[in-house]
Amino acid sequence: MLSLDHRFDFHGQSVAWGVIGDGEPLVLIHGTPFSSQVWRRIAPALAGKWRVFYFDLLGYGESEKREGQDVSLAVQNELLAALFGYWKLKAPAVLAHDFGGATALRAHYLNELMYSQLTLVDPVALAPWGSPFVQHVRKFEEAFAKMPGYMHDALLEVYLQGAAFNKLNCDSLRIYMEPWQGKIGQPAFYRQIAQMNEIYTDEASQYYGGMDFDVKLLWGQEDQWIPVSQGKKLADKITGGQMIIVPNSGHLMQEDHPEAILAAML
Repeated sequence: MLSLDHRFDFHGQSVAWGVIGDGEPLVLIHGTPFSSQVWRRIAPALAGKWRVFYFDLLGYGESEKREGQDVSLAVQNELLAALFGYWKLKAPAVLAHDFGGATALRAHYLNELMYSQLTLVDPVALAPWGSPFVQHVRKFEEAFAKMPGYMHDALLEVYLQGAAFNKLNCDSLRIYMEPWQGKIGQPAFYRQIAQMNEIYTDEASQYYGGMDFDVKLLWGQEDQWIPVSQGKKLADKITGGQMIIVPNSGHLMQEDHPEAILAAML
């Protein structure tokens, strides 16, 4: 497990973060419904080359969760910009997955953050995205948030498993489920889903184009959440059509084939 033994105050809200390694800076950004623990097998290997910063998005993992909180993509790029300032980073390398990809892209195009390189793994970047389940939660958030815990746990497990091509082991499921359980975690899980909106990717995607730094795009061939066809559309916009397609990997490449991410980075 990665240690998140630091806290950053973001407009009165606590954000958990950690750092390991030495070298040039690298920032890892996780996606939904995960936490920085998706990098637990990857960060230690990268720490041999970089000083690796990682954090839990607002409303995720060990970061603060509370009623009425804005945890949408609209706020996560603002958080990233604030962390860059706090960490005194100018143009670090960035490795981002899912909503982390959307956050990195929004921060570049809307907050004018610069990177030395950007590696995106199955990012949420182009509409359409969001399953029928997401639309249902948006309509009935309160009902989901108040369902019995055993029902929520069963739904959560199925939802998480759908992100991976290979079966998630018990330890991985526990790591990903724990932040979303209990009186605080369960409503927080449905809160972040209810706040999903394509408008936030549309705000950035209108500016997509070539960037002034190296960009790599990885996509799981078996991604059932965001199909490879979406990845190819994104590649045409930001990498000149270049994309690494990883066989036998779903949306959660960190579990299915972490070595593919390491190969792209190293």
